[in-house]
Amino acid sequence: MPRSLTHPYLLLTLTVLFWSGNMVVGRGLREAVPPMSLALARWVLALLLTLPFAWPHLHTLRGLSRGKWGVLLVLGVLGIGAYNTLAYLALVHTTATNAALLNSFIPIAIIAITWFMGHRATLLESIGVAVSFGGVMTIIGRGDLAVLAGLSLNVGDLWMLGAVLSWALYTIGLRWRPAGLHPMALLAVLTVIGLVVLVPLAWWELSHGAQLHLSPMSLAGVAYTGIFPAFLGYVFYNRAVGEVGASRGGLFIHLMPAFSTILATVFLGEIPRTYHFLGIALILSGIWLTTGFKKG
Repeated sequence: MPRSLTHPYLLLTLTVLFWSGNMVVGRGLREAVPPMSLALARWVLALLLTLPFAWPHLHTLRGLSRGKWGVLLVLGVLGIGAYNTLAYLALVHTTATNAALLNSFIPIAIIAITWFMGHRATLLESIGVAVSFGGVMTIIGRGDLAVLAGLSLNVGDLWMLGAVLSWALYTIGLRWRPAGLHPMALLAVLTVIGLVVLVPLAWWELSHGAQLHLSPMSLAGVAYTGIFPAFLGYVFYNRAVGEVGASRGGLFIHLMPAFSTILATVFLGEIPRTYHFLGIALILSGIWLTTGFKKG
């Protein structure tokens, strides 16, 4: 495959595009598919898609040390079992706008956690994150500080903050994944670990009164979440972060509000405003500042 099609920044951009659609779909499915059941269904589908590619490489799991299995266990719980489950729980109680805003704290959380671990972001990286986050705030606040001041937190926002923390830790933890483990084998084992967490949660949810309302539309939504954000998104993200690092990889999550604007324009006929263009310009500028220069 041409190198241009597997460039880490292209993979990260496609991943965030898929995840932007996931926020919209997750919010739209909240009355048809309970959150834990949705997380379970998407990862079952993702596992079915992963296994044919992973099967020839599962032998690379043999001989892993107990410590490496511990790393895989943590990554599976955080990235598969926790993040999407918490995000879907959040979308039951909060708006997609609030979820997108809080999700945009992931790059900041990554930098903060790595700072405590001894890594110091360069001045240019810090400026880039600040500029791109300013673009996020511009879009979500519709260019009006009063709108931002009027945003209020609820229980869904607390769930989303939990999702932010789990994804930041997952992104940082990818640096310790076993060397030589094939990417598809990695995704397969992480998915299995995540499903071990999700199966009892979904069973508890349904046994306590939650109901599934399946229809062609809801099934199509579940299929989207399994194929694009879960299967392709995680393959792309894991590979890209392995090449460019957690801080740079996580920064691309700031593209979510920009993509949400584009998706709303294409599929909902919404007309973008001046603040949309300004916010997108700031986001792209911040990403360029962080990724457009080589470290000395």
